[in-house]
Amino acid sequence: MTSFCTKRIKQLALGLSLIGMAWQVSAQTQVNDAWVRATVAGQPSSGAFMTLQADTDSKLLSVQSPVAKTVQIHQMTMKDDVMRMGEVESVPLPAGKPVSFDPNGYHIMLMDLSGQIKEGSKVPLILVVENAKGEKETIKVEAEARALDAMDHSSMDHSKMDHSKMN
Repeated sequence: MTSFCTKRIKQLALGLSLIGMAWQVSAQTQVNDAWVRATVAGQPSSGAFMTLQADTDSKLLSVQSPVAKTVQIHQMTMKDDVMRMGEVESVPLPAGKPVSFDPNGYHIMLMDLSGQIKEGSKVPLILVVENAKGEKETIKVEAEARALDAMDHSSMDHSKMDHSKMN
C-alpha cells in the first residue's frame, strides 16, 4: 500500500507540474479585431489597428508585414491644438488591460506598400511582444482590410503635424 500511495503522489505531483507548465506556455498576448485600412491604387501607406491584451506586464516591440517595406509603431497625440504623430520604440501592455490601437492613438503604420490593399483581403502581420522577464513572443495575425471613413494618414494636412520621434 505504501508503494501505491507514493506512486500516486508522484503521479499527482507530475500532473500538477505539467499543468503549471501548460499554464506558463498559454500565458500570452491576445489580439482582437485586427484590421488594416484598405487603400486605393498607388497609395504609399496604410494603418493597422487592433486591441492587444497581455496576461503579464509586457510591451509590443515591433511589427512586420510582407505588404510593406517599412512598418512602424506610431502614436497620435494632440498638443497645443496641433496633432502630433510619431514613431515610438514600444507600447506598454499592462497585465490584463486591453490596449487599443486605433486611428487616434497608438497604431501600426504600413509604409512603402508593395501594392494596393483591397477591401476584404487578409493582411499578414507579425507582432513581437516581450514580457517583463525578457521572454519574446511572436504572434502571427491575419488582419482584414476594411474601407473606413475614419481619418486617413495619407490625406492629412501635414503642415499642422509634428512628425518627430516620440519617446
